[in-house]
Amino acid sequence: MQWPYLFLAQTRMKGRGVFSSREIPAETVIEVAPVIVMKEADRAFLDKTLLHDYIFEWGDSKNQCAMALGYVPMYNHSYRSNCEYFMDFAGESIMVKTVRIVEAGEELTINYNGDWDDDKQVWFENK
Repeated sequence: MQWPYLFLAQTRMKGRGVFSSREIPAETVIEVAPVIVMKEADRAFLDKTLLHDYIFEWGDSKNQCAMALGYVPMYNHSYRSNCEYFMDFAGESIMVKTVRIVEAGEELTINYNGDWDDDKQVWFENK
């Protein structure tokens, strides 16, 4: 499930990102995307590829990984994101919802640390 007002566009500094063509209220589920779950051995291989930046740790013990479908891999990171995501291990899906009002034309972002306001440094930034 993905709303038709979501679209991909180039950002100034982060490549492509997800945007909205209309205002979205806070606490709105904007996407539920299926995932492809991979075993620990697959993750070791994927960690050596570009896909490392697009997969999610998966499972209660986080020893698996999952590739989300839909727009989920295209949401850019922000330490003060306007969306958050929830992983459903049993249902093999990821849900994205807004944490505040999102203006029309605004980029939709998630915090790659998991919590929308977690300021722990992410792996791809220089210290």
